[in-house]
Amino acid sequence: MAAPAQPKKIVAPTVSQINAEFVTQLACKYWAPHIKKKSPFDIKVIEEIYEKEIVKSRFAIRKIMLLEFSQYLENYLWMNYSPEVSSKAYLMSICCMVNEKFRENVPAWECILKAALAETDGEFSLHEQTVLLLFLDHCFNSLEVDLIRSQVQQLISLPMWMGLQPARLELELKKTPKLRKFWNLIKKNDEKMDPEAREQAYQERRFLSQLIQKFISVLKSIPLSEPVTMDKVHYCERFIELMIDLEALLPTRRWFNTILDDSHLLVHCYLSSLVHREGDGHLFSQLLDMLKFYTGFEINDQTGNALTENEMTTIHYDRITSLQRAAFAHFPELYDFSLSNVAEVDARDSLVSRHERRISQIQQLNQMPLYPTEKIIWDENIVPTEYYSGEGCLALPKLNLQFLTLHDYLLRNFNLFRLESTYEIRQDIEDSVSRMKPWQSEYGGVVFGGWARMAQPIVAFTVVEVAKPNIGENWPTRVRADVTINLNVRDHIKDEWEGLRKHDVCFLITVRPTKPYGTKFDRRRPFIEQVGLVYVRGCEIQGMLDDKGRVIEDGPEPRPNLRGESRTFRVFLDPNQYQQDMTNTIQNGAEDVYDTFNVIMRRKPKENNFKAVLETIRNLMNTDCVVPDWLHDIILGYGDPSSAHYSKMPNQIATLDFNDTFLSIEHLKASFPGHNVKVTVNDPALQTPPFSGKGKKRKDADGEEEDAEEAKTLIVEPHVIPNRGPYPYNQPKRNTIQFTHTQIEAIRAGMQPGLTMVVGPPGTGKTDVAVQIISNIYHNFPEQRTLIVTHSNQALNQLFEKIMALDIDERHLLRLGHGEEELETEKDFSRYGRVNYVLARRIELLEEVKRLQKSLGVPGDASYTCETAGYFFLYQVMSRWEEYISRVKNTGSTSPDAAEIATFFPFHEYFANAPQPIFKGRSYEEDMEIAEGCFRHIKKIFTQLEEFRASELLRSGLDRSKYLLVKEAKIIAMTCTHAALKRHDLVKLGFKYDNILMEEAAQILEIETFIPLLLQNPQDGFSRLKRWIMIGDHHQLPPVIKNMAFQKYSNMEQSLFTRFVRVGVPTVDLDAQGRARASLCNLYNWRYKNLGNLPHVQLLPEFSTANAGLLYDFQLINVEDFQGVGESEPNPYFYQNLGEAEYVVALFMYMCLLGYPADKISILTTYNGQKHLIRDIINRRCGNNPLIGRPNKVTTVDRFQGQQNDYILLSLVRTRAVGHLRDVRRLVVAMSRARLGLYIFARVSLFQNCFELTPAFSQLTARPLHLHIIPTEPFPTSRKNGERPPHEVQVIKNMPQMANFVYNMYMHLIQTTHHYHQTFLQLPPAMVEEGEEVQSQETEMEAEEETTAAQANLIPSLTEASSSQETAASQPECSSQAEPASSEMEDVSAAAEEDAASVPAETK
Repeated sequence: MAAPAQPKKIVAPTVSQINAEFVTQLACKYWAPHIKKKSPFDIKVIEEIYEKEIVKSRFAIRKIMLLEFSQYLENYLWMNYSPEVSSKAYLMSICCMVNEKFRENVPAWECILKAALAETDGEFSLHEQTVLLLFLDHCFNSLEVDLIRSQVQQLISLPMWMGLQPARLELELKKTPKLRKFWNLIKKNDEKMDPEAREQAYQERRFLSQLIQKFISVLKSIPLSEPVTMDKVHYCERFIELMIDLEALLPTRRWFNTILDDSHLLVHCYLSSLVHREGDGHLFSQLLDMLKFYTGFEINDQTGNALTENEMTTIHYDRITSLQRAAFAHFPELYDFSLSNVAEVDARDSLVSRHERRISQIQQLNQMPLYPTEKIIWDENIVPTEYYSGEGCLALPKLNLQFLTLHDYLLRNFNLFRLESTYEIRQDIEDSVSRMKPWQSEYGGVVFGGWARMAQPIVAFTVVEVAKPNIGENWPTRVRADVTINLNVRDHIKDEWEGLRKHDVCFLITVRPTKPYGTKFDRRRPFIEQVGLVYVRGCEIQGMLDDKGRVIEDGPEPRPNLRGESRTFRVFLDPNQYQQDMTNTIQNGAEDVYDTFNVIMRRKPKENNFKAVLETIRNLMNTDCVVPDWLHDIILGYGDPSSAHYSKMPNQIATLDFNDTFLSIEHLKASFPGHNVKVTVNDPALQTPPFSGKGKKRKDADGEEEDAEEAKTLIVEPHVIPNRGPYPYNQPKRNTIQFTHTQIEAIRAGMQPGLTMVVGPPGTGKTDVAVQIISNIYHNFPEQRTLIVTHSNQALNQLFEKIMALDIDERHLLRLGHGEEELETEKDFSRYGRVNYVLARRIELLEEVKRLQKSLGVPGDASYTCETAGYFFLYQVMSRWEEYISRVKNTGSTSPDAAEIATFFPFHEYFANAPQPIFKGRSYEEDMEIAEGCFRHIKKIFTQLEEFRASELLRSGLDRSKYLLVKEAKIIAMTCTHAALKRHDLVKLGFKYDNILMEEAAQILEIETFIPLLLQNPQDGFSRLKRWIMIGDHHQLPPVIKNMAFQKYSNMEQSLFTRFVRVGVPTVDLDAQGRARASLCNLYNWRYKNLGNLPHVQLLPEFSTANAGLLYDFQLINVEDFQGVGESEPNPYFYQNLGEAEYVVALFMYMCLLGYPADKISILTTYNGQKHLIRDIINRRCGNNPLIGRPNKVTTVDRFQGQQNDYILLSLVRTRAVGHLRDVRRLVVAMSRARLGLYIFARVSLFQNCFELTPAFSQLTARPLHLHIIPTEPFPTSRKNGERPPHEVQVIKNMPQMANFVYNMYMHLIQTTHHYHQTFLQLPPAMVEEGEEVQSQETEMEAEEETTAAQANLIPSLTEASSSQETAASQPECSSQAEPASSEMEDVSAAAEEDAASVPAETK
């Protein structure tokens, strides 16, 4: 198999190169934002730039990148555009800039205010036409922008059928009679137009038809074998990409699909020479297959309804019969064809594409192998390397705003998820196999010169079972094989291999190296030809075999100890793949793949769940997907985006119990500004929470708006929670948070049926809102079950810890997945933890029953089981209570006596251990409520025992845990990954739920957000889902996609939450933050609607006090090159900057020496390489120094999302190009992690010119760019923030000065400490007690030892600093080549390479 050529990485220009460019000089004269006096607009400048910089360089990305970065589009092209000055160069310049913004993944349309279609003179070259095609494609994919939609709709509406042949037009109008009425209307309107306007309209309508004809002429000009310019090939590829995108969106497809079919474009393409060209036509052929798939998609173009298998068959039969009729009438030589039945016609290979029988999509999907093979893994068009620059197009589906059907939605996600997993599998295979160093032996076999932790040579491989196919299928139901390996490795690695569990995925690999023994492996050259890789097949572990050849099952029993080092695993192979391979062997005489495997590779369990997720998606596509009617259109991106808002739901609830949401009646009134709040009781003493509110529905039943005044009226009724018993623990837990009015709106919306989307900026209390919604639903709808889904275990744990603080019975909580171990509570909420809780609680409650029985003097053993306790309650407890009630009840004839309540109370002895006296004797009503509370306490015991009765009947832990999941638990929590992995099991159990709450929704992949909607079987064809609450922040970082092609080209990083926001689904935007100082909040609040501060941010002392020893609460510190070096890149995308790293660590040490707690400081950076370098410097400088210590965390901005700390030191690393901080979402995360202080180290000249970063950097650069410190001000200080300090301010100009200053400060501190101890020892003897003297001597010795140790750890001189960088920088590269002496070293090297790969790829 030919190895693909490695794409070249785009090298970003340095700042000095940027400044030397002709473009930069022009920018400084005409449009640069920082230039005050700009020259007037000159059209010749645009012409000159286009000819000299763009066309002359053949549209080089580097030149276009420079222009776009200089804000050419925002500050020059659009500001001065008008149809009068428009020209070819002007139009092309705008297209190039917009395309570049899309390539860079930054907002493209924000700067554009007005669009105009203008005619341009002069012929366009093919390269220019390709640029225009790409621009057009971006327009069609941005239909949510009103400006774009209004212009583009003219090209794709019904009048475009003017381009059809007359007979075809007549046929289409006959099919849908109402269209003829519209068509006649269009004709009438055309007649009223003046000739010029009509000509313009005709031009627009025929635009796409003419474009198709233009393409066909270019396609026909490509010869079969002679050389061809790549401009033609790229034009054809981009054109097919445009066609696919038009076909994959219903608004564009509706009328265009007929035009495309009428032009016979597919037939022209399949008959063209380009398809048959070996290298050049490969991508074109793949794109063509995608286009063919979408042109025949199973959907009715007019109605948008999905077509069933039967309807597709009917359409196919109709087409064949009409073709046969035409053949019979006009071509006598085709009589045989005309009289054949359809099945016989279908068997032919020669039918034109429009009439051939297509396999149903489900059949194709079910026949597709789930594991990738070597053909897909190393196909650059399908799985590009991390160096994807965004230039070319790829044969990948795109996730945009809208989808054709749910099936199309799932299919695109299935393909992309599969390919993203494939990319990670490729990295693992390349890493493991290259470590094993396969070489050719002297006798032509394979010899392994290295070793790998995650891979082993196969000793023997045998297929042991091929089960018969199911009826109607041609692939076996099951294929099993035995793989034998020799585990002559260290014990802990041996344990990892033996610990492979059922369903773990491994890969079987065949290598046939051609390189002789001892050849060095070069990572820069293609992988396949170096190692001689031939085949890759996936398999799934069933289990390890014991000595007798039986599979060792997972379970509580200890595993048998196997002798020797040979181990055999039973594995399941992919039946579809096996069938394809065997067919290829039999029909084409190819070799048997399964006789050749010589390496088995495993993967880390956390990264190895792709097969389970793919099977889940495939199962969903094979079942009848039932999403609630109110959600269906919104998920596909159509209809009214606000249709699922509670105000438009037919089952809106009029009266809601807000439980403990409000702290007081004043809080309630403040929470509904603009509403007229009417309280049902007038006595202020009774106006206490909890409250239930009754508001008018937003619309009447017949749809007419109500009176505005009445709609704003809110009727509030305070109510008293019934007494729950005399013990202190009976008192309900209360909410203590004073929610803001927007948080209250979010809580109110979450309690109502429908879709609720809450946008929560940093620090606005998203988790508190989520927990209150859960609590309120739990109390309002006790019979309903709520599913909580989050992205990370950490977020789930935070939610659970807050739920525990509210009034929710813990027996109703359940946590699924593996993260429950990290829960910082004493209680275990996992399935088995809950089973143990139920069993323990049952024993406790039966003890209480025994005590109650004894107190009542009832003989027998009522506390033997839950069943006997139930009878005891019914016959003994209830009878006594009913008798008691009849004696003390107020009959109305006589005035009730409060003393009687205590006198006749039957359970005095039982409640003897409660706080006494139980009855106060003040009033009949009060004592009666206490008596009823006591009975409620008793009744709850028996209610719980009745619920726990099932655990007596079910004997195994598994059955009990299933019962808890399906029946008992009311609030069930899991991560989105767990939901995707376990859907099949949950549906099989009959799992049911009514509400879903998703936290971190903007960080969850689209498909992993969708799957939790379908974890239950529909009831009578309908989904029982009533509420879907999504809480997230689309202005922060999206889901992590490692491969840039999937992230940028396929838009796979777009979460469902973000897509809903783009579509226009209404959101509740939380608008008050309580995390950071107001000044720090200003650095990111420009990104949100009206984000303000909670009062405590101004009032609390910690926010109003200055940061000790530092003049400013935030500062941007400029860092120039250190020893002539700025950023460096020892490995691809493994960026480091020694000057910044040393500066950051020096400031950290300075703060610690002033007295700041080290755990209140976190160091963040934007690249993994810098993270490793900073950690290395901390280890060398201060890591083990007791006077300084280590920061709370040293990590990347991406990893720190969702966390916070008091003081953040941030290193931006880059000095040549802004890099991925241009993504404003990353900037928002970086700026919003600090509560009290933020200090940013960066190359200011680079970042201040970036358009996207301007709002934050304009505030940062308004302050001095040198660090201002106050060394004589210790921590904590009493100085107010913003006050001039009484102490001297020192300005630090550069990093060496800071490092030397910290060194001197440290030495001074050590000497002062030393001097203090000596002075203390020289006091007169009378002043020192004898015991003290001895202690003092010990103290001095300790101090001296500490001083010596601290000095040994002291800052090495700056001449040594560069060696620190060499150590950290070379670490990943060295460790990837050197053979590890221990498994730990392999871990380190693997981590470094993995980090280098996981950094989002850079193109600048």
